[in-house]
Amino acid sequence: MKILMTTSEAVPFAKTGGLADAVSALSLALASLGHDVRIVMPRYYGIDREKLEALEGPLGVHVGGGEEWSSVYRSRLPPPHGADEQGPEIPVYFIDHEIFFGRDGVYGTPSEPDFSDNPRRFSFFSRAVFQLCRKIGWYPDILHAHDWPTALVPVMLRFGEKTDGFANTKSVLTIHNLGYQGVYSKESFPYTRLPWDIFKVAGFEDWDRMNLLKAGLVCADRLTTVSPTYAEETKTAAYGFRLDGVLRARSADYAGILNGIDADVWNPRKDPTIPSRYDPDDLSGKAVDKAALQKEFGLPVDPDIPVIGMITRLTDQKGVGELFGASYGSAWSICADMRVQMVILGSGEKWCENELRSLASRLPNLRATIGYNERLSHLIEAGADFFLMPSRYEPCGLNQMYSLAYGTLPIVRCTGGLADTVENFDQETGDGTGFMFDDLTPRAIYDTVGWAVWAYYNKSELIGRMRSRAMRKDFSWVRSARKYADLYESLS
Repeated sequence: MKILMTTSEAVPFAKTGGLADAVSALSLALASLGHDVRIVMPRYYGIDREKLEALEGPLGVHVGGGEEWSSVYRSRLPPPHGADEQGPEIPVYFIDHEIFFGRDGVYGTPSEPDFSDNPRRFSFFSRAVFQLCRKIGWYPDILHAHDWPTALVPVMLRFGEKTDGFANTKSVLTIHNLGYQGVYSKESFPYTRLPWDIFKVAGFEDWDRMNLLKAGLVCADRLTTVSPTYAEETKTAAYGFRLDGVLRARSADYAGILNGIDADVWNPRKDPTIPSRYDPDDLSGKAVDKAALQKEFGLPVDPDIPVIGMITRLTDQKGVGELFGASYGSAWSICADMRVQMVILGSGEKWCENELRSLASRLPNLRATIGYNERLSHLIEAGADFFLMPSRYEPCGLNQMYSLAYGTLPIVRCTGGLADTVENFDQETGDGTGFMFDDLTPRAIYDTVGWAVWAYYNKSELIGRMRSRAMRKDFSWVRSARKYADLYESLS
């Protein structure tokens, strides 16, 4: 099948979160199954034109009351880390409009987190998708849009663009995080060049504003999200961010397909960034990595003390208030009451960064690095005994899958993709791959960490079996890509 991924970001070209990883990895996995996959995205300021191939002639895009002109560049998606350079060819097209995209930031900057002209920027981009296909004479069977920035693509396909080569094209929209919807003043609606009489019919109406994601959810032929449990959660008021009614109405067309991980990059058998490699049959290398992790963070090197790792954005979604909140978070009590060590890598809300610095200065067994470091991320995954993810909600989550691959047992809240990938420990049989809790409270985090620490000291044989079991789980993208391919085929 011919599949066009329409996206605001894709690695290695532009990334603000997991969306970029998912789009590129899914594209590569689908191409490895024999499909003709291409990607189209904006050319942001940070993407060097000199490294791209220019397509001849400008691209005219009808928006608002007139026409915008842009250039088009082309490159290819690099093969996966460590893979054969002669892997599948995936063209990546870049829509180059200097006024809209020639700036720092994808959606905003620290001083302007949400660009005021985002509805115009992504209306233009969505229209440009169709013009690009006409320009290169390539019409997809599937237009696959991702999140609110390209949610207009299925709307435009349904209302006005389903002509010439697009007559048989179907649309799929994937929700990566329902919390971000692209809600703006409806004064920007005329720029989409869609007629006003479809404003409510197409789903734009949102308390007298314009909701781009909602319109995409109403108009796309199929809807997906990034895990089966999150698909069910988003149909409830607790997790639906006011769109649960739309998703319940479209239940028959809505599926959760679990994201995968890059098993070439996150693989303790061949990871070049960790001191010692290991596999499920020989975990001796993990002890070497644990010692290196303790030394890296300035903790006493002691193989008998369990190390709890955490790599996270320090935001409310990740449960940091219940864990690190001054005077009520459970991290202080965990480190004060239990014979453990805790290492944290992350950045985000300033109060939390400052609180982590304070905790690290007062607790001898807690250390934190503010920021992000790829090498440290791999070392934490390899060297820690447990990995803590107390998320308020988690559409899919990647770190718990990285942790399982490295035999680092997750301690997680039972939500979203965490519920779909971690199996709760049974202390009688030894079954399971991690430790889970339901309610996001400081007490629940404390008790579940305490349960894991108790098992570490009292059920060491079961912990070892859990590690080996976790490392044998398959979270590769090929499994997920086959499910997407089946979904595409069902539309033909």
